[in-house]
Amino acid sequence: MDSTDWALLPKHLLDSVLERLPSRLDYLRFSVVCMSWNSVAEDNLSKRTAPMLLGYCGKQDKWNLCDIARDKVLDLQLDLPKRRFCGFSKGWLISVDENFIVTLIDPFSRVKGRRAKENSIISLPALNLRETSRKSFSELSDYYVLKATISANPISNAKDCIVVIIHDHNCQLAFIRLDKDTRWTYINARLNINIYEVVYVEDKFYAIDIKNQLFCFKVTTEPFNSDDIILVAEALEEPVLFYKKKYLVESNKELLMVHRFLRYSGRPRRRRSTTKFEVFKFDANNHKWTEINTLGDAALFVGDNSSISVSASDFECLPSCIYFIHDWDRVAHRRRHRDSGVYNITTQSFSGLGHASTLIKMSNRTPIWTMANVKL
Repeated sequence: MDSTDWALLPKHLLDSVLERLPSRLDYLRFSVVCMSWNSVAEDNLSKRTAPMLLGYCGKQDKWNLCDIARDKVLDLQLDLPKRRFCGFSKGWLISVDENFIVTLIDPFSRVKGRRAKENSIISLPALNLRETSRKSFSELSDYYVLKATISANPISNAKDCIVVIIHDHNCQLAFIRLDKDTRWTYINARLNINIYEVVYVEDKFYAIDIKNQLFCFKVTTEPFNSDDIILVAEALEEPVLFYKKKYLVESNKELLMVHRFLRYSGRPRRRRSTTKFEVFKFDANNHKWTEINTLGDAALFVGDNSSISVSASDFECLPSCIYFIHDWDRVAHRRRHRDSGVYNITTQSFSGLGHASTLIKMSNRTPIWTMANVKL
């Protein structure tokens, strides 16, 4: 049977084959046979593939994937730059190069041994830095953008794709519309707020600052001004702690805020460890945060990626748990990236990440959560 015959196999037969594949790696291999198989794999991957850990394997531009649910490092390497990724959203990694150019990378189109797909890397216009920032970040361009997210797939839905970043020492916001803008729009330089997290939910972006104030804004085709950023939830009545990370995530159609408490030890603060998590649910009617002590069947994945929520029963994860990995922070951003594990918010207990911990220890680049739910 030649390659054309393989391509003409009926979809119901290919679906039946996919149902019997034992691992996610087999899914990835299935997808490279031909274009029609790739299309069937794409339809099924979003149903079968749980978040996977992407870690640098110590070889030039080679990264490994770890299947968390099956506790296995996959026999598959991706050709990706040896730099920090400041985001993973809608199937795309986001990074910044030494010229402060923001780049979108489709990681699953860059499998070692295969020809990289066209448009697997998208370079956006360079960021406009103040001279003081350019000097201070001259050797740390990886860390100029603290976090980034996108609203839609930049290839299949470019007209709706907006890239939003948190950048500079003062944690400012900027955005660019992929098929409309030729330069970045800097939207909160005069608002005197420092943004620590941003997420896209339905047709709006939500952002939180150090005081847990929640802001909402939409990016339209009209010129953007500071009045378009609306305060939708006041600050929580709690002390402002420097050693605390914050994440926003949509879970079961609800907006959650995750607090991650950190501890540093050694001199000069060489080791970082997570001591606990707290989770709050946004009450849209009363514009308030309410603490919760269970996630139900949901499992959250937090790090430098746009936070992910999945059904634990569908994806073979632990329910009511937060899977966490080391990510950027102001105190120890250039130290070893070993602060990782699983936290059950109901029992308030920790457990390990299994073989993923070995991959993390091998890496001298910050790991990041990914999901193979895009074209492979």
